[in-house]
Amino acid sequence: MENHRIETDLLGEKRVPLHVYYGVQTQRALENFDISKQTVSHYPEFVKGLAKTKLAAAKANYELGILPSPIFFAIEKAAKEIIDGALSGEFPIDLMQGGAGTSTNMNANEVIANRALELMGHQKGEYQHCSPNDHVNLSQSTNDAYPTAIKLALFEMNKPLAISLKKTADALRVKAQEFSKVLKMGRTQLQDAVPMTLGQEFDAFAYTLEKEIAVLNNAAQDFLEVNMGATAIGTGLCAVEGFSESCAKHLSTITGENVTKAVNLVEATSDTTGFVAYASVLKKISLKLIKICNDLRLLTSGPRTGLFEINLPPMQPGSSIMPGKVNPVIPEVVNQICYKVIGNELTITMASENAQLQLNVMEPVIAYSLFESIQILQNGLETFVDKCIVGITANEERCKASVLNSIGIVTALNPHIGYKNSTKIAKEALENNTSVYDLVLHYQLLSKEELDKILDPINMLGPGALAQ
Repeated sequence: MENHRIETDLLGEKRVPLHVYYGVQTQRALENFDISKQTVSHYPEFVKGLAKTKLAAAKANYELGILPSPIFFAIEKAAKEIIDGALSGEFPIDLMQGGAGTSTNMNANEVIANRALELMGHQKGEYQHCSPNDHVNLSQSTNDAYPTAIKLALFEMNKPLAISLKKTADALRVKAQEFSKVLKMGRTQLQDAVPMTLGQEFDAFAYTLEKEIAVLNNAAQDFLEVNMGATAIGTGLCAVEGFSESCAKHLSTITGENVTKAVNLVEATSDTTGFVAYASVLKKISLKLIKICNDLRLLTSGPRTGLFEINLPPMQPGSSIMPGKVNPVIPEVVNQICYKVIGNELTITMASENAQLQLNVMEPVIAYSLFESIQILQNGLETFVDKCIVGITANEERCKASVLNSIGIVTALNPHIGYKNSTKIAKEALENNTSVYDLVLHYQLLSKEELDKILDPINMLGPGALAQ
């Protein structure tokens, strides 16, 4: 007993380790929810989001005259310490939990209250001097404080993710410039189509990611609209008049962002579709990354019996039985990350669908899934750039040979000899393993000079074939 203190709640007494800053409700959550092994403290932005929310609430309550000065100043200091990175280990509960986030909200209330008590010269658990519920949670409910903290965390986590996405697009753009004069065959339905440059292929990779940066940031802007002051269901019961506006104002100051009060607090308390919208952007980015990675794996396939138009940097031996084999392990792991992000998007969608009446109790799994998606996607992008993209090289001669040997270049002859003749030439070249070039001359469809000009691959990289 000397290493524990006794705290009480609705269900009775509970032993809490003497040294910890959390209290009885956090202790119950530790015992009830041993699920994902991913704790609140695993995501520092979330811990700071909770502290920022509690700090703004305390400032609003103090400004409105309902929080005594000594208690306010102690809560303020405690919350600022957490924002600065202190006490992060005091948030040990699992992100996956029942109760619509009540355990996490009370975890923050208890830690801040006990640190405030310590600052005021009292012992942990002497809540008559500073209460987790009556003071730290004043004018709030889990149903407004918890989603607000999630949103603040997601907004901050989005910033490095957007930077990593831009870094990836920029790296691909560098490769596009490097490969700008490397001729190759473009392909549709995995069949030869018409010539292009490897640079054009990589430029498309860069652009498809680049244009998602603004979409991602725009989706994150929704997280700056919060329902603080809604309390339980959006009616504001137990919150003082003006709290909602004051809290949003202080959140803006604390975060340096334009945090606004939700227009309709009842609607905002039960609606979680903003999380779905953001998860959908992550899904879209993932689908694009999968396409890029799959293309890279095809382009490097071989080396002797595949396309082998590019080389990926070798990262590790590829087989325990096949000597000399090296696999495209970085695109493979990025693919797997993207599959997980896509799966998380479905989880978030189903959880959002379960909003009932005035609350969505499934917000914990929404938070868990979004936090995970952002973290693994950012890590994946950084790995993709540093261990794959920057080291890609082109097999220029292989690319050029595929153009010269392809039946696909006959497409450029359509405007000059007609589709019927072009089809005849393509079919015969394929059947007899002869070249398009030789057959056109054999049938005297064009002169050598005309043919050389038309079939110069440089003249087939854009519009204007009819003008040749």
